[in-house]
Amino acid sequence: MVTLTLLRHAKSSWDDPGLDDFDRPLSARGREAAPLMGAYMARHGIAPEVVICSSAQRTRETLDLVLPQLSPAPREVKVQRQLYLAAPSRLKAVIARLGALAGAPEHIMLVGHNPGLHALAVELAGAGPPADLADLLRKLPTAGLVVLTFRARRFTEIAGERAMRVHFMTPRRLMAQSPAAEEDH
Repeated sequence: MVTLTLLRHAKSSWDDPGLDDFDRPLSARGREAAPLMGAYMARHGIAPEVVICSSAQRTRETLDLVLPQLSPAPREVKVQRQLYLAAPSRLKAVIARLGALAGAPEHIMLVGHNPGLHALAVELAGAGPPADLADLLRKLPTAGLVVLTFRARRFTEIAGERAMRVHFMTPRRLMAQSPAAEEDH
C-alpha cells in the first residue's frame, strides 16, 4: 500500500498589501496551527518518507513548523517552485515521477496550495468516515491535512484509482476535539 498526505499551508498574513503573493509569510494564527497539525500527525503515526513542498514563503514556514514534530523524520525534503499554485495534473506528475524512481517511497507528503490540493484530494478521495468526506468535499482549509491510502504498491499504479481510506483533519476540528474545548461545554 502507498500513502499520499496532502497538507495545505497554514493561514498566511495579508498585513503587507504590497507583498507579492509568493512572499507572504504565515500569520500568528498560522504559526499556531502548523505545529498543532504536526503534533497531530506524530500522534497518529503519519510519517511521510519524502516531503515535497512549494517554494512559497508560507508553505516553507508551515513545513518548518511541522517537521520537528514528525518521527521518524522524512528521509528527504524537497522544495520545488513547480508546486506553487499547481493544478492537480502537475501535482500528479510530481507524484508519478517520485513513484517511478528506484527505491520509490511508500509515503509521500505534498505541502502546497488551493485550489490544486483541494481538487486533487477530492479527485482521489474514496472510502472514509462520512463526516470526513463531506467536510473534504466542501473545503480544504488552511493547515488542512488529508491522508489518502491506496491498495497499489507503488505510486505509478494509482492512476485512475481512488483511495481505499481517507483521513481528514483541520485545526478547527482538532481544537474542537481537545480536552480544553470539552471543558468549555
